[in-house]
Amino acid sequence: MDKLHSSHANHGSATPDEHELIVRDVRFDRNHRSPRWWHSNDPVATAWYNSVSASLPRGEAFFIDTLRNFRDDLPPKLAREVKAFTTQEINHTREHVAFNRLVSAHGYNVESIEQGIQAMLDLTEGRPKEFNLAITIALEHFAAMISRQLLVDPRYLDGADKVAADVWRWHATEEIEHKGLVYDVWLHATRDWSGWKRYKTRALVAALITRKYFGNRIRDAIGLLEQDGFSRRKAKWKLYAFLWWKPGMMRRMFLEWAAILMPGFHPWNRDDRALISKFDSPYSDAVMPAE
Repeated sequence: MDKLHSSHANHGSATPDEHELIVRDVRFDRNHRSPRWWHSNDPVATAWYNSVSASLPRGEAFFIDTLRNFRDDLPPKLAREVKAFTTQEINHTREHVAFNRLVSAHGYNVESIEQGIQAMLDLTEGRPKEFNLAITIALEHFAAMISRQLLVDPRYLDGADKVAADVWRWHATEEIEHKGLVYDVWLHATRDWSGWKRYKTRALVAALITRKYFGNRIRDAIGLLEQDGFSRRKAKWKLYAFLWWKPGMMRRMFLEWAAILMPGFHPWNRDDRALISKFDSPYSDAVMPAE
């Protein structure tokens, strides 16, 4: 048996045994003012990332709340990782709230994006806690996919405002680092389920939430472009070209996304620790000392 995975073998985890979550309490320069079109002076690229950023604070609060329902029944190592995950997500929320405040300062209305996320999450009220955990698995899978693209291919952030780009790279590093945590909690929480029930629930929820989440991100990015004076038709054409053609992140992520629909899926089936090491830095040019 592969030593790397031996201690997790009893419940199917592929998370490396020695893998640890590191809390990087990074605070980016609050005096820095990124330009309105902070990504390469391109309103389309800027709108896409602004749409994703605006969705994060409420989404990450949902992740934390979901895991809170399981923490009393976790083995010690997993409980420690949930605590580190929670701190990472709180830090991400803090920095993206500051980032979103800059977006608003440039005259964009992002409140409707936040309200849309909340409306989607309101649908989870009263659902079994395992259902909400399956939603979190899907959303964390999306976060890890996008993060991997940002770290593997520097062209995605080429030309972006330096501080803004560092926010995304820092966030991406931690998203990759904790990409398997929610899934490992799922494996523990559903350990008495049949393999078929576990697979069916995970795959069905992933398929449903994919359409909802990315549909909303596209809708909201189009709305931001309309605020820049684009017609709806032109905004949609430009955004689809950006996502599917050049640089084409959606096209490049498709097979990676489809892995979540396969039996035997685990986020750490792809070992991305080299990416964490490559980009793990304090971003000293951009950050302020921890308070």
